[in-house]
Amino acid sequence: MTLQRLNPGPRMSQAVRVGNIAFLAGQVPDDLDADIAEQTRQVLAKIDAVVAALGRTKADIASVQVWLADMADFQGMNAVWDAWVAPGAPPARATGGVPLARPGMRVEMIAIVATE
Repeated sequence: MTLQRLNPGPRMSQAVRVGNIAFLAGQVPDDLDADIAEQTRQVLAKIDAVVAALGRTKADIASVQVWLADMADFQGMNAVWDAWVAPGAPPARATGGVPLARPGMRVEMIAIVATE
């Protein structure tokens, strides 16, 4: 089976398609001074863009892992998530608290998308 890489870079690809499944790289916010709501909006917009580049919609997202630097941000992230998620088509999801890669980063998300 052939792997198809979307926007490969020296360290990672934005997404990798294997058969009819695409694995997205972790999506992170650009504004590390923003609150959890704005960072979540930025991350979900990036997921939307990658999913669109794959020719799919958020209704095709099968699974999302949400990583929060502080679990106290869970409700704030969920408020934005709930407004974003495709009605009637929520993905499977797990959320955990972890140290993230850069100071100020409050959320990172990884998605798996059905591409056919």
